[in-house]
Amino acid sequence: MSDPFVTLSRDNAVGILTLNRPPANSYNLDFVRDLGAAIDAVARDDAIRVVIIKSASEKFFCAGADVKFFSENSQDANMQMIRAEHDTLEKIERIPKIFIAMIGGHALGGGLEIALACDLRFAGDGDFKLGLPEVTLGVLPGNGGTQRLSRLIGASRGLDLMITGRAVAPSEAHALGIVNQIFPHADLATKTLEYAHNLARGATYSMGRIKLAVNEGLQMPLHDGLAHERKLTEQVFESADGREGIRAFVEKRKPVFTGTKEHG
Repeated sequence: MSDPFVTLSRDNAVGILTLNRPPANSYNLDFVRDLGAAIDAVARDDAIRVVIIKSASEKFFCAGADVKFFSENSQDANMQMIRAEHDTLEKIERIPKIFIAMIGGHALGGGLEIALACDLRFAGDGDFKLGLPEVTLGVLPGNGGTQRLSRLIGASRGLDLMITGRAVAPSEAHALGIVNQIFPHADLATKTLEYAHNLARGATYSMGRIKLAVNEGLQMPLHDGLAHERKLTEQVFESADGREGIRAFVEKRKPVFTGTKEHG
């Protein structure tokens, strides 16, 4: 049996998913299944409180779907992969843990779509591009790109990038709001891990419910979103982290968060 294209490792409370399908991490159905299995493992592991998705390649984060795969298969087979990718990326949004895409190389097409499904995107200042160039092949960004990019940076700016297929440098991606932070390329891994560890030491049970309130609430009318927020607020008030945070404030001490709903 061949090694998986996506592996999970752990640095204390930070889970690290590494994409590794040389040379460009272009993905096929096996890659998508490996990514889904790794995400499921993250969801099951209570010791993992924050997740980083990174690449084993220095040149590519992910170049997107393997075009050769599409060219050699039937439309039914192609749509099977699209549906599998949709299901996989939606898992990221539903898991109440913060996912950070660490982008140190080209993130194009489906590769950028993986990053867009994450909660945060950090990039190095290297000489690489981010974009959704599917229109240049006569198709569209079909792994969530049309929906997530537009929601992230606005319909007009997202549409401009998608209908031209234009790829942008990390600096422009940051200015557009695609990337949250840019670090010197040599510091990207260290800074991203440092950020993730800082989150992991905090109230990650609450962070996860903040994530769900945002991701799920944005799909609802405001009245329903506020009701959803109240439900999640009740959950965090009842949680070990919620009780610890309030108690520590009253006792004028630093809280010790466990990232859990219950004590122990």
